[in-house]
Amino acid sequence: MKTKVREKANWPVTILLILGLITVVFPLYMTIVIAFKQPTEMTNSVAGILSLPEKFSFANFREAMEVTDFWHSLGNSVLITVITVVLAIVIHSLLGYAIARNKRSKFYKFIYLYVVSGMFVPFAILMMPLVKQTAEMGLDNKVGVIILYTVFYMPMNVLLYSGYLTNIPMALEEAACVDGASTWKTYWKIIFPIMKPMHATVAVLTALGTWNDVMTPLVIMSGSTGGTTLPLAQLNFQTQFGTNYNLAFASYLLALLPILLFYLICQKHILNGVVNGAVK
Repeated sequence: MKTKVREKANWPVTILLILGLITVVFPLYMTIVIAFKQPTEMTNSVAGILSLPEKFSFANFREAMEVTDFWHSLGNSVLITVITVVLAIVIHSLLGYAIARNKRSKFYKFIYLYVVSGMFVPFAILMMPLVKQTAEMGLDNKVGVIILYTVFYMPMNVLLYSGYLTNIPMALEEAACVDGASTWKTYWKIIFPIMKPMHATVAVLTALGTWNDVMTPLVIMSGSTGGTTLPLAQLNFQTQFGTNYNLAFASYLLALLPILLFYLICQKHILNGVVNGAVK
């Protein structure tokens, strides 16, 4: 006769998961509710803020799109994000490959430590020198922002790529070399396609940081015309007299949709990429 094994609930972990879920869901609920409310429905009481809107209306979304010049700002954000992600995948994967396959060399080990150490340098320290340098070089525009993003995300991405490549056996490259393939051809035909999970991970992490960043475009593109990104445009809702939360939250939801869709497309590869990329 088979005995049933009684599974014990791990209550500490369960409680932490519930708290984590509340931490994520509650702000999202507040954002959606306030975005559909009219200013007259906003009261100082907690119940008034948390309550559902009397009538769901898209008026806030239409007005938010007009205030932020949504389609123009969206185009700038998409352009900067897409080019940054493509450059990050190509350049950072090449550098990670060169470092991973030459870890025994003191030169490449130094390059690895030098690049990765960039993660510990805060942007606040580099901000003023970069503003002056980009202005003098004529890069105080979208091109300059893309270059800076490519450099800023290099340390983390190189760390992930070089760690992921340690799980790819050298036998694949040796077999390609025997068949007469060059190192360049071996990389693009064999190694680069194998790193698809890490490409997805790097793409999502880089896209999230680029899409949501306010400080870099604010200080670099302050003097340029026609270079407003969505996060910069959303600053219009904040004035010295207060913040229009209804329009601001409606705009936040509109800005959330593209990056959320991108994440859903790539998310199945992310866990595998992060786990394998953490191996040194």
